Amino acid sequence: MAATSPTPDDALPLRQRKKQRTRRLLADAALTLFSERGFDRVTLEELAAHAEIARSTFFRYYPSKEDVAMAAEGELWDAYTTHFAHGTGRGPALQTLRTSLIAAIESMDDNWERRFLATRRLAAGNPVLRDHSILSSIKVQTRLVEVLEKRLDADGRYDVRLRLLGELALSAWRCGARNWIAGRGYEGRQWPGGRDVLARRVAEAFDAIPPSLTVELP
Repeated sequence: MAATSPTPDDALPLRQRKKQRTRRLLADAALTLFSERGFDRVTLEELAAHAEIARSTFFRYYPSKEDVAMAAEGELWDAYTTHFAHGTGRGPALQTLRTSLIAAIESMDDNWERRFLATRRLAAGNPVLRDHSILSSIKVQTRLVEVLEKRLDADGRYDVRLRLLGELALSAWRCGARNWIAGRGYEGRQWPGGRDVLARRVAEAFDAIPPSLTVELP
């Protein structure tokens, strides 16, 4: 099930390109204001004014204030589920989940990792955003399982392997992302490395899944 890339921005119709630009403007404005003043101290009215749009227009682009705060994370999840859902071919499902996530990471824009790190700092200091991030990952996991169920014509309620695959994919992401954020391999530096380093950390976590099942306690 080799992944295909989502449609690049420059290949989208003009109306969709404008919508993408407005979404990014809103996300950038939100990240700036939230980082400077704190998530709870910025109102939707202030955010909309900063992005030069009407408050009512905001909801055409993001369902909530939490969604715009965690936009960088949401972009990765959208890319991941798109890559996985549009994959073709045969092969081990876990390997395809790995390949699709690596492809999604590599497809992010050049400034994505800095925006993502900023969202993680916001979430670390705000329980509402932490909960929102957890809920988003659960929704992604559910979507991955739905794709597996459709592809295999199976039901995860009865074939527990499908739900375990969703759990394993998100666990590998969390493990790899945490090691990347901690700067593993970049000790002494403030910057944990770019998307290529993140992709390696996530790939390592996926590759560690099979041998981790044979670890024995003394």
